[in-house]
Amino acid sequence: MTTTIQHTPRTDRATVGIPMSRLVRVELRKLVDTRAGSWLLLGIGLVTVIAVIVYAFAADASGLTFEHFVNVAVLPQSWLLPVLGIMAVTGEWTLRTGLVTHTLEPRRSRVLGAKFAATGILGGLGVALAIAVAALANLLTSALMNGNGAWSYGLDGLRDTVLFQALSLLQGLALGALLMNTAAAIVVYFVLPTAFGLLFSLVDSLAGAAAWIDISTSQAPLFDHTISGVDWLQLLVTTAAWILVPLAAGLWRLLHREIK
Repeated sequence: MTTTIQHTPRTDRATVGIPMSRLVRVELRKLVDTRAGSWLLLGIGLVTVIAVIVYAFAADASGLTFEHFVNVAVLPQSWLLPVLGIMAVTGEWTLRTGLVTHTLEPRRSRVLGAKFAATGILGGLGVALAIAVAALANLLTSALMNGNGAWSYGLDGLRDTVLFQALSLLQGLALGALLMNTAAAIVVYFVLPTAFGLLFSLVDSLAGAAAWIDISTSQAPLFDHTISGVDWLQLLVTTAAWILVPLAAGLWRLLHREIK
């Protein structure tokens, strides 16, 4: 007498894997639910609104246009969004929770992809908030304060705004991946641009080369929506030096560092 045993293939989570959408939701929750992340997001929203209100009362009526309001709303966001990117990448390494994260999902590339996607979503929401606040401010100042009320902005303006914010966010992600320590990355992010700004303002012979070396200078035409010609090449050079190279080195380090 023989007995036939049927083997049913296993389809548990170890075989199927965690869906990418779930990983992104987890990373979003890490950024939103923590005390530091929630306060940072609240601060980004508050400074966006406050900056627009201050500008509405301080600027001349001729300067109260949709484009100017967008620029004012985007500027403080560009200072704080990189901190969000830094926190997203350095969280596991600073808080020493990496062992838990990478035990549940051993493939580090998928975890990194989820972190980049989560910060990209929040960055996109930040741009949407800036545009919405700017539109409301333009309507109110035009009706109540005899503001200019012009709506000239266009697709080029939107492209510049999105690219400006995306590069700011990528810079934070790159520094976080390279240094893998929240405090160190935040200090470097704020200190280096200040140091280079002082250097180029004090040394006149370097002023002409600032746009080829300093990323803040090369991004200025994006903020002003005046970028053209050689400005694009200068932006590419500084982006490669300040974002792409550190990001590549940081990703290699994250993918190969021993988890403790």
